[in-house]
Amino acid sequence: MRKKAKTTDMAEGNQPMVMQKLLTVADVATILGLSRVKVYDLIKTDGLPTLKIKGARRIQPGKLKTWIEQHSEEG
Repeated sequence: MRKKAKTTDMAEGNQPMVMQKLLTVADVATILGLSRVKVYDLIKTDGLPTLKIKGARRIQPGKLKTWIEQHSEEG
């Protein structure tokens, strides 16, 4: 049985916000089939969006999905 995602009320309009686990650079490297060094390069040069929490880089799953869609080659 899958766990339900945690939800919390947001201050603006009390819209529920789904809390997803933030991904590490290593997680993203595994997902994309790349090295950690390449993921750091994508952060620096291609605008892969991250959060920095006490010096640790974290990536929101939804933002990773959007970034992948925007950077996918068509054809």
